[in-house]
Amino acid sequence: MANLQIQNISTLEDQGKALAEQWSVITKGETKRFNTSTKTTGFDTLLGKLMVELKAEGGERIASQRLRECHLHLIDKRRRAEAMWFVENEDACRKHIAESKKGFTSLTALQRSMKPSKPKAEAETDNSEADVKSNVGPTEEPTVTVTKELVFDKLVAVCRANKIDLLDIAEMLMSVDTVSETDITETKVAA
Repeated sequence: MANLQIQNISTLEDQGKALAEQWSVITKGETKRFNTSTKTTGFDTLLGKLMVELKAEGGERIASQRLRECHLHLIDKRRRAEAMWFVENEDACRKHIAESKKGFTSLTALQRSMKPSKPKAEAETDNSEADVKSNVGPTEEPTVTVTKELVFDKLVAVCRANKIDLLDIAEMLMSVDTVSETDITETKVAA
């Protein structure tokens, strides 16, 4: 029995070693791909510059039709947003990359690393305030009458703030069938 356990540990160690070697190859490849794509002629830099130019054509966001005309709708919107962020903050990003000890494997990791963190005391203050008073849930008396116009205005504001295409939301709303034809007919017959 003891021999079986020793052999099992050895096998697990061998598996772990093989996985660690594979992981090293994967991360080196990702780092190399990241370094290549963020060069001045790299994919993310060129994509970001194109996104900035399209955004400069007017408006807060780039129209879906314009993205289709430039074939950018085929590239994931998160990747487009990250590339545009990289170009808009290129100097700070390149400085941060140069100061990094390990380097980065993606723009997502770079963004996360550059995001300022809250000081510990401030984070603790936020938590203690949340424990004292919560504004989640219904209140005793509604202070604002919710209308369809108010819901629409809030929806548009949230979509714009998060760069969500309103046409996508409209399509999603159109696909929701909250009242079926049968329900309408039954209501008319009962009345």
